[in-house]
Amino acid sequence: MSAVGGAWDWLTTGANWSGQEGVVHRLGEHLYFSGVSLAVAMALALPPALLLGHYGRGGALAVNVSNAGRAVPTFAVLTLLLLLIGSDSDWPVIIALVLFAVPPLVTNAYVGVREADPDVVEAARGMGMTGRQLLLRIELPLAFPLIWTGVRTAAVQVIATATLAALAGFGGLGRIITAGFNRQITAQVVAGAVLVAVLALLVEGLFVVLQRALDPMRRRPARAAPPTPAPSLSGATR
Repeated sequence: MSAVGGAWDWLTTGANWSGQEGVVHRLGEHLYFSGVSLAVAMALALPPALLLGHYGRGGALAVNVSNAGRAVPTFAVLTLLLLLIGSDSDWPVIIALVLFAVPPLVTNAYVGVREADPDVVEAARGMGMTGRQLLLRIELPLAFPLIWTGVRTAAVQVIATATLAALAGFGGLGRIITAGFNRQITAQVVAGAVLVAVLALLVEGLFVVLQRALDPMRRRPARAAPPTPAPSLSGATR
């Protein structure tokens, strides 16, 4: 039997979806690690990146520093955190995933605000808007597509990278893959990889839909066209 056919049989076997080692339980663990890590990363990265983009100071340094974190393998960071914190809590996994999610969030948020349409920004300043009003009402809506692209990228990367938590003894869909390796069951390894890939694609699609629903520029009503003036009657025959 081929690996693909064996993976299909494994996925369609109900016993593999229930229990502490089942897909449903491992999926819940995977979503927990990914969701908490993404939320923490957004809370830490977005506010300073938006402010730096608004003021235009120190942003390049912040982007370069955050991008430098990409050069460090996530599993190496996870191993170091395990030595420092221990495996009694989930924080080693969460911190490692947060560090991995921060670079696209910082880069996209800073660039999005910094490159907001300058003509619109200057017009808003001319209208007397304060710095806070300018950021919240003008720059943030204009930068939203690029900011959300960073969020979507970080979410998909975190979903994929959370698989490494299993190598350190934590939960998630990666445990299905490592269990397959340990038992030398190729079908289970392939099935676990398929589950992670499908989850990443679903998250990608969900964030695309959310972007269309949340984009403030899309939700703004279109301006009504000015009324057509009535034809002059000065030349009409009485």
